[in-house]
Amino acid sequence: MHSSHVDALKAKHAGLEARLHDEQTRPAPDIAMIQKIKKQKLLIKEELAAN
Repeated sequence: MHSSHVDALKAKHAGLEARLHDEQTRPAPDIAMIQKIKKQKLLIKEELAAN
């Protein structure tokens, strides 16, 4: 895997982490959105681990 691709995945993962934190700290967090973000993070983490 190219370094730029890894960097892009890491940046996307960090962005999702920020969105997850924002959603979890809202007064009324959207559980479905939290689950969606966590799934996206997991897919990225698995792709990073595979390479």
